[in-house]
Amino acid sequence: MKQRFVIFLKGDDCLSTIAVFRQLGVAIELEADCVRVHGQGIAALRQATDILDVGNSGTTIRLMMGILAGRPFTSRLTGDLSIQKRPMNRVIAPLTLMQATLKAQPGGLAPVEVNGHSQLRGIHYDMPVASAQVKSAILFAGMQSETETTVVEKEKSRDHTERMLQQFGGEIAIDGLTLTLKKQPELQGQDVYVPGDISSAAFFLVAASLVANSQVRLTNVGVNPTRTGILEVLAQMGANITQTANKTTGEPMADLTVSTAKLTATEIGGSLIPRLIDELPIIALLATQATGTTVIKNAEELKVKETNRIDTVATELQTLGADIIPTADGLIINGPTPLHGGLVSSHGDHRIGMMLAVAGLIASEPVELADAAAITVSYPTFFEDIAELAK
Repeated sequence: MKQRFVIFLKGDDCLSTIAVFRQLGVAIELEADCVRVHGQGIAALRQATDILDVGNSGTTIRLMMGILAGRPFTSRLTGDLSIQKRPMNRVIAPLTLMQATLKAQPGGLAPVEVNGHSQLRGIHYDMPVASAQVKSAILFAGMQSETETTVVEKEKSRDHTERMLQQFGGEIAIDGLTLTLKKQPELQGQDVYVPGDISSAAFFLVAASLVANSQVRLTNVGVNPTRTGILEVLAQMGANITQTANKTTGEPMADLTVSTAKLTATEIGGSLIPRLIDELPIIALLATQATGTTVIKNAEELKVKETNRIDTVATELQTLGADIIPTADGLIINGPTPLHGGLVSSHGDHRIGMMLAVAGLIASEPVELADAAAITVSYPTFFEDIAELAK
């Protein structure tokens, strides 16, 4: 069993977010093991002299739209080719109701121009989709609005924004799926410990479950209840995994220990989907090695990620010999099916790339991954860490 400790994740998404805030006048120091943000309050944000480029980060562009909606200047946001294909109307619609003016390309695509309004109006908004990005954009705008804002979620989505707002001294009322907040008092800077990302940990949880004679311990992984769907699915499928809680003043975290296990199929859908949406590609790989038929449903959101992950997961795993069928809202996977080698591609999607790299650990022949550089978006040392654990 090996342990590896990591420092601040210098993934492309994190670095793109830092670059955007620097363009808006925020002083940020990037050190070896932490980031120091010298905040002066939201009123201190200034108009950027150039377009704001979020790279591949859908979270950054959507949350920035909410922040900039209440600033009295014009901003333009764009990203890479993947970002320019992802839907922005789901954020533009509620922010427009709050009196901000946003202009997108045909089809509601980036680049997006945000003409902020210094006196936003609060709204009551029933979320048409379960999306933490959309919810957070509305909350960031609502923090600046003159009247109360209420968001009613379709399903419970990840709540990192709500937790961090409270940690920084903000006020938000949470009643089940209903969130209410008013214009916020001045927030106070805090020391924030960010646990390990469970979406990144998921690849090692699956690898250790599938590779013979494995045991891996992952330390200080975030186990926020809105993100732990992957742990529930692993348990349902018979994975050998234990969880040891660690003390924290912010996001809950734990050490996770996982070892090889014989797996059985399961059904994944409903309210569980928002709690593991980013982990579904690697769960699909896990299901190829489980006994029986695994059904993933109610996962239409996979179609509007960096790729159409329903089709991409099915196509790439079929190339390696998996018995997997795409559906309108998910996947049907029959197992266990031995995987062979072949040429596959990430299609520019970091989570697809990492999933296929893990598939290479159990394939009978070499797996060649095209466009592996996409993985640096969220996990630049992924291949180093895989190699270290494989020794």
